[in-house]
Amino acid sequence: MAEGGGWQPPRPCEAYRAEWELCSSAGHFLRHYYVHGERPACEQWRRDLDSCREWEERRSAEAQQSLRESEQARVRAARKHGLVWAPRQSPPADWHLPLPQDNDR
Repeated sequence: MAEGGGWQPPRPCEAYRAEWELCSSAGHFLRHYYVHGERPACEQWRRDLDSCREWEERRSAEAQQSLRESEQARVRAARKHGLVWAPRQSPPADWHLPLPQDNDR
C-alpha cells in the first residue's frame, strides 16, 4: 500500500484520458507533424492514465510514484522555457506621442 493516505493524483483520471485522446487524435497528429516534423509522443499520457486507474483501484505505491515523477517532469519542462519578452514595469515615457510615420504626413 502507498503511504500518505490522503494523497490524490495531481489530476483526475478523466484529465489523463482526455489528454491521451487529444494527443492520439488525427487532427493533433497532423498539426504536430506539420509543426515539429515528427509524430507526437502520446505514450506518457497513456502510462499516466493507466497509473491513475491503478491508483484508484489498488492504491499502488508504484502508480503513485509514477504519477509524481511524470508530473514533476512536466513542471520541469514547463519551467525550462522562459518568457519570450520581459514584462514592462511601466509604459514608455513617450507612449502618448504620435508614431513616427504619422509625423511624415
